[in-house]
Amino acid sequence: MGFICKLSKSRALEKQGLVRTVFIAILFFTAAGLKTAAIDLSHAIIVAPANASKPERKAAAMLRDEVEKRSQIKWELSSSWPTNEMQVIAVGQESALKSLTGSDEFSEETSHPADGFRIRIKTGKKAAVFVTGNDPRGVLFGVGYLLRQLHMRKGAVSLADDLNVTTAPKYPLRGHQLGYRPKTHSYDAWDVGIWEQYYRDLIVFGANAVELIPPRSDDDADSPHFPKPPLEMMVEMSRLADEYGLDVWIWYPAMDKDYSDPKTVEFALKEWNEVFSKLPRIDAVFVPGGDPGHTRPKYLMALLEKETESLHRSHPKAQMWVSPQSFDREWLDEFVAILKTEKPGWLNGVVFGPQVRVSLPELRAAVPEQYPIRHYPDITHTRQCQYPVPDWDRAFAITEGRECVNPRPLDEAAIFRLLQPYTIGFLTYSEGCNDDVNKAIWSALGWNPDAQVIDILREYSRYFIGDEYSENFAQGLLALERNWRAPLITNEQVYTTLQQFEQMEKSATPKELLNWRFQQALFRAYYDGYIRSRLIHETALEERAMGRLREARTIGSKSAMAEAEMILSRTSTGHVSPEWRARIFELAEALFQRIRMQLSVPRYKAIGVDRGACLDTVDYPLNNRRWLKERFDLIRQKSTESERLRAIDDILNWTNPGPGGFYDDLGNVSSQPHLVRGLPFAKDPASLSSSKTGFEEGDVPDEPDEKLEGALRMSWLDHAESLNDEPLKLHYSDLDPRASYKIRIVYGGDSPKKKIRLIANDSLEIHGFISKPFPYRPMEFDIPLQATRSGELNLSWSREPGLGGNGRGCQVSEIWLIRK
Repeated sequence: MGFICKLSKSRALEKQGLVRTVFIAILFFTAAGLKTAAIDLSHAIIVAPANASKPERKAAAMLRDEVEKRSQIKWELSSSWPTNEMQVIAVGQESALKSLTGSDEFSEETSHPADGFRIRIKTGKKAAVFVTGNDPRGVLFGVGYLLRQLHMRKGAVSLADDLNVTTAPKYPLRGHQLGYRPKTHSYDAWDVGIWEQYYRDLIVFGANAVELIPPRSDDDADSPHFPKPPLEMMVEMSRLADEYGLDVWIWYPAMDKDYSDPKTVEFALKEWNEVFSKLPRIDAVFVPGGDPGHTRPKYLMALLEKETESLHRSHPKAQMWVSPQSFDREWLDEFVAILKTEKPGWLNGVVFGPQVRVSLPELRAAVPEQYPIRHYPDITHTRQCQYPVPDWDRAFAITEGRECVNPRPLDEAAIFRLLQPYTIGFLTYSEGCNDDVNKAIWSALGWNPDAQVIDILREYSRYFIGDEYSENFAQGLLALERNWRAPLITNEQVYTTLQQFEQMEKSATPKELLNWRFQQALFRAYYDGYIRSRLIHETALEERAMGRLREARTIGSKSAMAEAEMILSRTSTGHVSPEWRARIFELAEALFQRIRMQLSVPRYKAIGVDRGACLDTVDYPLNNRRWLKERFDLIRQKSTESERLRAIDDILNWTNPGPGGFYDDLGNVSSQPHLVRGLPFAKDPASLSSSKTGFEEGDVPDEPDEKLEGALRMSWLDHAESLNDEPLKLHYSDLDPRASYKIRIVYGGDSPKKKIRLIANDSLEIHGFISKPFPYRPMEFDIPLQATRSGELNLSWSREPGLGGNGRGCQVSEIWLIRK
């Protein structure tokens, strides 16, 4: 924590603009109580060699511009050392700075790793800061690091005078996919100026690569937000990256139907070459094996060999990489066999991404050592993805959706530290600026895996939000992640988080309120608070409605249902916490204006509700009122009162398994006592060997006004699931060994066409491979007496073995074990 001592004129004079604050001394108190002086750089100039490379010139300009944005101080750029006593920030490579200063103080280092840099401070009357890069990009990253350490406020810039750092990145590849395509919820509306600013923002935290997407992918051909045609913007993004010295990768899916057909190959070679030849810089091309695309490895590899030849005509040093995404077991074995037996020399490496059916350590063990592995981690999605939020509350999942504002600093650090040692680095999978915090975490850890998450967040907050926010905003980001850690209805932390952000909001300046990163955090805090308020309210309404149904035998079935419906309808006749809801919509508008976030389909022309348009689901039902209304309509059609009362009893006793029985709501972490969960998130974040919570997508409309057939119970909107060939397991103990049991099951999930099998105790088949019924409904099966004779029962579900794709299909929403 820093403590600032300063002398200034009266506040009245400050408002008149007659004087500006002058820092005389800045004292920083460490945890040990030591005091470190700081130098005032408010009047400094930047000195950079006249013959500096383009990335070095960009570095000097970035330093000048970013300081001016935050302090309103514009440092002069010079190529010669000043003769007066002005403070200097010298930026360049070692040999050039030696020549510029005539000093020998740069010769202490003998090792100069790529991208590395040193920062030294010379104190005294003529203070100087030396940012010395090992290479042109090292200068760029040295400037980025300096920007993270500077304390910048209006009219003042300072730096701790004991800053002394020599550093180089642990991983040589540190980048992010930036797809200019309609599927994203913000990138498709960015012009060249926004892209350059975002490149700078990524560089500051150590990113050295970007990954672009070609004009044709698994997407619409056009977007109403495009400021330029896709290929034209791709050329501009490649040019910008080259000017900053960033590596340019292309994510290039092979999507045509049959690459065993020579005509298809000829078409692909021509189409891809048009892109290759127009881009000023390409360092590597990455072709996913699937998602999208579905080509057998032997045909895919033959195509890529030809595409590599085409690539080298315009970019001789460019590399070719491939991933085994979506391969089934047969295709994965074939792919590995090609690498081992044919050892293709044109292939430079293998990518581990979503929908790879084995773990990264397993892939590394299978792939020959000559092929390095690059990580392609999904940092942008929260559900139905590679690394979903663990045990996410159902209410959040169905309202905030897959692409909400999602700072997950601790989760991302856990994924990084577990898996990165098997790779040479990463380019993350991103669909927009919703994952901005996650990008900073990955970039910073890619440089220094031992960096503390809280320190990264403090630097993020100081640099992007403001010096005075370094602690409060950093802690706020951690609090937003904690909002998702527990059952929402009991998680009082959510309201505390909102109160903390409300306090920051009230004290913020107009400039800070216009900061899109500040707006994103506020949006999430208000959204989380509003959803919790709704959940508490709607849960209470449903309980009151159930109370009326319990009186059905006294007041009559029809009266009980009518009163229950009236109670439940109060949810839709007025909003709970209307001021929070209004602020959500205000911030959504601000985010569209500031950074082009498309948080609604009708308002901002987002491509789909599941693509970040969480305004359109902010009022999605959080209780069973839709399902109950549908049931009531069916019950009213019954001819006798006794039939209606029995049907109402079924509703009231839905979760009751009867005496000696057991019930699990398998998508609800607080109601799944018999689920065998497996490894914790930190050891298996992709749940390749463990069960996880999944969510049904079909009950959330693609368009806000779309009518849906068949309302779902809340317990059917989520489920427990396992991936690929891993079984989903339940374990029961303390059963009556003399009793007979049956099970009632609701199979859920987003893959109704995939077949599922159930066995008991690893040997007794309860049912063979069957298609899950859709619409969802309970199914019943007898449990053989010998399965429970020991007083214990193990149930195990599996999907058809060896399949590829997203790995899903083994999904169970509810289960009752009923003692007959």
